[in-house]
Amino acid sequence: MYTDKVMDHFEHPRNVGEIENASGMGTVGNAKCGDIMRMYLDIDENQIIQDVKFKTFGCGAAVATSSMATELVKGKTVKEAMEITNQAVCEALDGLPPVKIHCSLLAEEAIHAALWDYANKNGIMIDGLKKPKSDIGEEEVEEEY
Repeated sequence: MYTDKVMDHFEHPRNVGEIENASGMGTVGNAKCGDIMRMYLDIDENQIIQDVKFKTFGCGAAVATSSMATELVKGKTVKEAMEITNQAVCEALDGLPPVKIHCSLLAEEAIHAALWDYANKNGIMIDGLKKPKSDIGEEEVEEEY
């Protein structure tokens, strides 16, 4: 059911924890399945993500997508992080079962929520960034996998 990469990121998640005084912190959830993700970003003066941590309450796919999302944003610029989609998270994990695609959407939204917080704290605009949603649902997944 799950790929080897999904199982590896679930059993050995990367970047778990919190960042004190994070540049940006965002929390998103899915009320239907109960998954909650919180992402912390440490962004330097050149808008490069120096460190990223996460805490996730949820299923194995939620943990795996959170872990992979942190790996994908670390070392990237804010602009590059904005370009990371739920599809990119899925592809990096070699796929997810259709009923777990919403977990990758949560991971994308957690990145955006943390970037939203960073932008608000610093009084800046980030192209394409919208105010985070409080509840992320499966109906928002537009593409078939």
